This record gives sequence, C-alpha cells and structure tokens, in this order.
Amino acid sequence: MSEVVKMEVGQKFPLTIKRLGINGEGVGFYKRNVVFVKGAIPGEEVTVKLTKVDRKFAEAEILNIRKESEYRQVAPCPVYDECGGCQLQHMSYEAQLLHKRDIVVQALEKYAKDIAATTEIRPMLGMDNPWHYRNKSQFQVRKDGKRVYAGLFAEGTNKLLNINECLVQHPVTSKITVATRKALQKLNITIYDGKNLNGLVRTIVVRTGMRSGETQVCLVTTRHELPHKEELIERIKKIDPSIVSITQNINREKTSLIFGEETIILDGKEAIHEQLGEFAFDLSTRAFFQLNPEQTVHLYDEIKKAAALTGKENVVDAYCGVGTIGMWLAEGAREVRGMDNVDEAIADAKYNARTNEGLQHVRFFPGSADKWLFRWAKEGYRPDVISVDPPRTGLEPGFIKTVLKIKPKRLVYTSCNPSTLARDLQELSKAYKVTYIQPVDMFPQTSHVECVAQLLLK
Repeated sequence: MSEVVKMEVGQKFPLTIKRLGINGEGVGFYKRNVVFVKGAIPGEEVTVKLTKVDRKFAEAEILNIRKESEYRQVAPCPVYDECGGCQLQHMSYEAQLLHKRDIVVQALEKYAKDIAATTEIRPMLGMDNPWHYRNKSQFQVRKDGKRVYAGLFAEGTNKLLNINECLVQHPVTSKITVATRKALQKLNITIYDGKNLNGLVRTIVVRTGMRSGETQVCLVTTRHELPHKEELIERIKKIDPSIVSITQNINREKTSLIFGEETIILDGKEAIHEQLGEFAFDLSTRAFFQLNPEQTVHLYDEIKKAAALTGKENVVDAYCGVGTIGMWLAEGAREVRGMDNVDEAIADAKYNARTNEGLQHVRFFPGSADKWLFRWAKEGYRPDVISVDPPRTGLEPGFIKTVLKIKPKRLVYTSCNPSTLARDLQELSKAYKVTYIQPVDMFPQTSHVECVAQLLLK
C-alpha cells in the first residue's frame, strides 16, 4: 500500500473496476493501490484521472469508458450527477441488488473472515417499483434575485439545486414543496441565506402517509414571526386535498440540523396518521418514522422470521426508537421490553403501545441497553431473544459484553452499516453462530444496505 504515495493528482491510466465500494463508487486497483471511481460499474474498463491521493487510497474521475457494463443506463434524474443524494441511478436495478449484496460480502471478508466462509448471505430483497418510495422530503430554501429555490445542495458544495421532481420521493411531496416555495416567492417572505439569520424560511418539510393519504407540511423558520401568515396558510391548504396539518418549527441556530426544539401548529392537526402492517401511528413533525414504509414491512417480517418466536419467549428490543420492532414481535412473545437513550423516542413508543390493541405486555424504558440488561439480570430477568437495531456506529462495546455474559438463546441484529455489522458479528461469534444474513434494499438508487442477521447461541 505504500506505493500510493508515488501517485499524483492529474495522473491518467487505464483501470478495471472490480467491485462496488460502500459509498457506491467503483473500486479498482492500480499497482496494488485502491482507487475509487465515482460512476464506474464493476466489470468496466475505464481510463481515469486522479483527483485525490491519500496514503491509503486514491480517488479518480472517468475520462472515458473503454469497455462498458451491460448494466449501465442513463440516469433518469436530470440533476443526478450534481445532487449526490442517489449514487446508483446509472446502474440497472438488477445490478444494484447484486452489487449491494456484494458490499455485505466484502465487509464480512474484511472484518470477519470465518463468518464470511460459513454464513449464508441471501439474495437482496428488492422492490417491485424502486422509485417514489420516500414518504418525507426536507428541502432547503434559498433565494436568487426574486426567485425562491427549494432542493438539495450539490454534492460537496454550498450550491442549492432547485429540484422540481425527485424520483425517489413520493410525488405528492414534490408537488407540495414546489407550490409552497412559489407561495413564499409570491408573498415575498424573506428566505434564510445560510449565513445571516435575518432571513426567515430555512426548510420546507413534507411528510405523507403512504397508507392513510394524510400529509403534513412544516416550515422551518429562524423565528416566530411569519408575515402574511393567514394568506400563506390558505395558499398551502389549496395545494393538495391530502394536507391535514401545517406546522412551523423554530430553528434559531446556525447549524446543519433541520429542526429546532419548538414546533407550532398553524392549521389542522398536530400529527398525521399512518399505518405499518396492522399497527397505527400518529406522526408529529419531529417524530422518527421509517422513510420507506413498503420495504419496512418486509424488513420487520424478516426480523420476525429470524426471532422465530413461539409465544413463550421474553424479548428485548434494544435501541428501540419509537418501538416499532418491539410491537411487530409482540404477537409471538410472552413479554417485550424495549429501551432507548432518546427520551422523546421512548415517549412516542409508550404512546404507540397504548394506542394499539393487544400490546399490554409491551413496555419501554429510557436509558442505555447495557444498563437495563445488567440491571434486569441482577433482578433475575434474562431475555430469550434480543433484537437490536443500532445506529450506523454499531453496538456499544458495553452492550456486547453484557450480551456475552447473559447469553440469550437468539440474537437478531438489524444493521444499516455492513462494516460495523461485520465488526460486531466477529465479537459476538465468541458465543454465537451467525446462521444467515438477509440484505434488504430499503433505499433503491442509493448505496445504503440494510441487513437482518440471525445469531444462535452455540
């Protein structure tokens, strides 16, 4: 790997693309050095120019494609090359599913070789229609002259791309965002410029219930004041009959975070209603909910299969969020206990459990998973099955240590990061056999991979 130092920015050479990287770029090797090439597809032969050289890797751009992949296609999105929100639209969906599964294989081979050799990695579960699946958009707002824009920032820049239609967003979210920015422009309401908090409107957030057909619009602003408020509300209400909630969120900070702490109801209901399988949820402006409800049902069904409950098991839903996985497993469990460090999420989880029938045996607790597991073990309670769905950083070392000590019969690990999944599986394999991993395509057209792994006590 030391040879990479001899490579120089601007250097040109032919390269064969061997695989897909975790961020969706093509990966090739030049004199044993790793080279990442945005927009390249495994199997292609390309001529590249180096744009960045690091001690351990290099990045390059395509100058020309000498041998094109049969899976290459023209990306249907007009701002695909600039946006960066999607990474794989230049590849057929069939190829996306193949190569995203391979990302899981690569992670295991790198961090957990023995597990890679002995574990069944199943084909990726894809979507029948891999477009228009996102139920929520969060588009930044900026002004250029008299014109108001709403969209996403071009990758690696402060340039806002005006997006009239996003091909992975539900069409109603795009329609409402465009009409709302036009209303802001018509009423000459001031717009935040990313630097000075004198401007008012920062972000247009639209979330729609895929099953309920209810939509909520939120304007994120730098302060409470909202000129032409009544007229603006009337204009937004007329955009689409699905709009049942209009809110305003106040974010006074110079931050990349979308929301501030305070939300005001401008019109209609505080929350929209949505269903996931047989369960109903009320979603307020800041409530977390899966962005692809259709695939979430498939993901949760895979978690349920891996848990293999008979009605006799005590189940722990660690990193439970708003409690959706615990609720999904409740029917087959004797008792479900969930925990999460985010107090707001636990409040939502408790509310969700109260408002759905048959969940009296489901309880949620604020605090870390390892703290509660350790405490319960001292009290004589040991779960038969633990389901985990941690953030991208993976499981905390203290949690793994506690699991290895109390030894539940079965562990179901849901992960949104194959690298941290592989690292954690290697540690858990001291006591568990990884029987299989089921990848699920939660975010088509992007490089994100979700997995469900089943672990059985040895």
